[in-house]
Amino acid sequence: MTRWKDVAAEAPDLAALARAVFTAGTNKTLATLRADGSPRISATECELGDDVTLGMMPGSRKLLDVTRDPRVALHSPTLEPPSDMQQWAGDAKLAGVLEPAPRPEDGPPGAYFWLDVREVVHTGLDEAARRLVVTSWHPGRGVTRVERD
Repeated sequence: MTRWKDVAAEAPDLAALARAVFTAGTNKTLATLRADGSPRISATECELGDDVTLGMMPGSRKLLDVTRDPRVALHSPTLEPPSDMQQWAGDAKLAGVLEPAPRPEDGPPGAYFWLDVREVVHTGLDEAARRLVVTSWHPGRGVTRVERD
């Protein structure tokens, strides 16, 4: 299992960017797969410590989805870009497979998971705010960067 601390050790700059964007707001978007294979998105919260940790309410649709198929994608909070695009923090995405985690001592009832991280992506702009920059990390492949006009 690839933990968040593993990503931070292997790709510290990208992990710091992604963490900053993920922690800029509370509500993230979780993509799961329905029984028929079609996507479902749901609001969620997560913690980025040594692991990416998510909790789900008992009987929720997203819990039913991940119990059946633990593959997920997680999108950072969507924040309104500033008028000065050079100040835009961008957005970030994580993808992977959820693994059951123990319920925290002070956690409400429900199911808890750690994300086995398979992908980290940060999308932002270059310093001049003229080119889109997509930086990604995958286990075994390391960091790649693509710039687009």
